[in-house]
Amino acid sequence: MSFYRETGDGIVINVFVQPRASRNQVAGLHGEALKLRLTAPPVEGAANKMCIVFLADLLGVPKSTLEIVAGHSNRSKQVLVRSTADRSPADLKKIIEQRLISS
Repeated sequence: MSFYRETGDGIVINVFVQPRASRNQVAGLHGEALKLRLTAPPVEGAANKMCIVFLADLLGVPKSTLEIVAGHSNRSKQVLVRSTADRSPADLKKIIEQRLISS
């Protein structure tokens, strides 16, 4: 199974966050989740905010289209990338495959 799936609202990405890393980076897969190393600490939502900003930058989408839908207080999270009028779920899948799988 893949680390992402299509829903009616867009694409949900399973993410495993390692906070307090030396730099922000995609670190491959962790089970069925995309592993992200983030510099932010896991306090007061800092790592969650960094997760949204980092993924939005990687995918080239506005951060307003991303939302953590599960795992707010866990390392394992589910992040929804909402489809928009100019980006269908199929477009989002292509972006994920090009920018996340190849990194």
